[in-house]
Amino acid sequence: MRKRVLLMISSMRGGGSERQTLLLLRHLDRARFEPHLYVIERAGDLMSEVPRDVPVHSFADVQRPSQVYFPGRILRQQIAHLRELLIKEKIDVVYDRTFAMSLIAAPACQRLGIPRISTIVSPPDRALPLVEKRFVRWKRWRLSSAYRQARTVVAVSRVAARSAEKYYKLFPDSVTVVPNPVDRDDLLLKAAHATPHQSDHVTMVCVGRMTSEKGHADLIHAVAHAEADWPAGVPLLRLVMVGDGPLRSELQQLATAKVKRHRIDFVGVDANSAAHIAAADALVLPSRFEGMPNVVLEAMALGTPVIATRAGGTIELMDQEPTMLMADPGKPLSLASAIRDFVRDREAAKLRANTALRYVRDFHDVNQTTRRIESLFSS
Repeated sequence: MRKRVLLMISSMRGGGSERQTLLLLRHLDRARFEPHLYVIERAGDLMSEVPRDVPVHSFADVQRPSQVYFPGRILRQQIAHLRELLIKEKIDVVYDRTFAMSLIAAPACQRLGIPRISTIVSPPDRALPLVEKRFVRWKRWRLSSAYRQARTVVAVSRVAARSAEKYYKLFPDSVTVVPNPVDRDDLLLKAAHATPHQSDHVTMVCVGRMTSEKGHADLIHAVAHAEADWPAGVPLLRLVMVGDGPLRSELQQLATAKVKRHRIDFVGVDANSAAHIAAADALVLPSRFEGMPNVVLEAMALGTPVIATRAGGTIELMDQEPTMLMADPGKPLSLASAIRDFVRDREAAKLRANTALRYVRDFHDVNQTTRRIESLFSS
């Protein structure tokens, strides 16, 4: 008899956790599992990519507006809705990804005795205070309890696991590390639509939501610094910024004010970011902290060279041989130096990209990772 598994995520708006949830929905063994998807709202470009055999349950579908506000009201409604759903659909195991989903899943599952696999996607000592502006201490306490109640707590990188154990006061080595996978075959299909880059520029792409922790401002300052000592005979830089977010307007103004010779294009959200990555000479990730960056894995799988900051789990993507050029997070001068090193020696960049491709094939294959998650569902 197939196990009914409920995967939980806030929406399908296209972030790393949403893409990882989509990969699991696609690759779970249908002979053993019947996957369901729970979202707060049916929103995001990735919603159309959810497999047709996956029932989608949304809190927004049943939420009733109320003019009476008190702290925790919506959370209580979400817990009650999830509890009813678990009973109605006879769910056997829950996979709650991100701390927002864990806050809902823990109390709902505990009362029903339904096991949970909780996944931590970023170092919580950095992520929780940044994302949650209210009741942070209370949420930290509730999450500590939620992770202790889970059958298994998974983190996408070693740095996220160790941060969670310390921040939530969990037992040492109690968090299991399952690195994010990448579906290379799917990426290659999407990359087939890539438009070749212009040879009169060195094209680099940055993909990500425009929020402070992603370091876009650092990248713009780095591009401006790189103008001062740009190698002779090398075409100027074209930086393609893929994504949107609350800082977009501010970043566009900064780019106009700081960058004079190079070119920065803001192209907005694109569901097929793989095409941009495949068409670029390099991917740049300027993040200040990361769990396990999906865009870097995707670039490595597509054979696109990577320039990234030493932020969180990104460091763990370095093999015995170099897989990318690295810079210090929050240091535009260091990032500018890495960009110049890249354009000065493109042959070395190709060697790193080849090493990176072998690395993701060996350690981040989607089928291998899915089997590991399935074993947690079955245990």
